[in-house]
Amino acid sequence: MSDQPVIFILSGPNLNLLGTREPDIYGHDTLDDIHQRLEIQAEKLGVRVDCRQSNHEGVLIDWLHEAHFAGAKAVLLNAGGYTHTSVALHDAIKSISVPVIEVHLSDPMKREAFRHTSYIGMAAAQHFAGHGAGSYTLALDAAVRL
Repeated sequence: MSDQPVIFILSGPNLNLLGTREPDIYGHDTLDDIHQRLEIQAEKLGVRVDCRQSNHEGVLIDWLHEAHFAGAKAVLLNAGGYTHTSVALHDAIKSISVPVIEVHLSDPMKREAFRHTSYIGMAAAQHFAGHGAGSYTLALDAAVRL
């Protein structure tokens, strides 16, 4: 086990389909492409990343708890559609001491009205959205500075 601080990268529902899912909105990068770039960036920044994806809300909550108990430096969370619906994820973020940074490839405020409410954002320490895959790299830089 490394002495480097760990940052959890958690991605929610449908993000496993990146690269083929609505590329005009989400781009052509796959989630694996993004994770590979984050691993390279993390090494340069002197941290480790633990990248995970699930389509299940409860699994994301369990991973937030795990990040807390593991003493993670931060969590980057792209909760996908749960961003706009999940009080349970909001409560999980509020329940842990690890700072959570909300991440989105697109800018929800420039999309459908139902995407303008973010239960994740109400609890998150910071937010990065609308920069495509770059939202993750900006968020990782910010997490290291926390």
